[in-house]
Amino acid sequence: QVQLMESGGGSVQAGGSLKLSCAAATYVFVSCGMGWYRQAPGLERELVSTITVNGTTKYGEFVKGRFTISQDTGKNVLYLQMNSLKTEDTAVYYCAADCVTGFLGGGFDFAYWGQGTQVTVSS
Repeated sequence: QVQLMESGGGSVQAGGSLKLSCAAATYVFVSCGMGWYRQAPGLERELVSTITVNGTTKYGEFVKGRFTISQDTGKNVLYLQMNSLKTEDTAVYYCAADCVTGFLGGGFDFAYWGQGTQVTVSS
């Protein structure tokens, strides 16, 4: 069982920034692709960003250079730096780990999920 613990969500005004963190065990960073997904009320869960074991990153089309995924393997923490936030970025953000496909296939069928952290962007 992979345990993921998110933190860093909150409320911010449009144009502001937030940094999400996700803590996990060492073996997760060594063996699994990791990433962030989000889900807004009434909408499907969608890709925000993933990073594979070899460091290849992928972003959702809506990101348009505003977010950056990174990881500190020394601290076993995955980050999502979100800048220029928009009201439409309001959602629950989930940390995810895929130890089967490593997020190489583009889907999340094999993902483990954190509990989610709320991000609210107001105008």
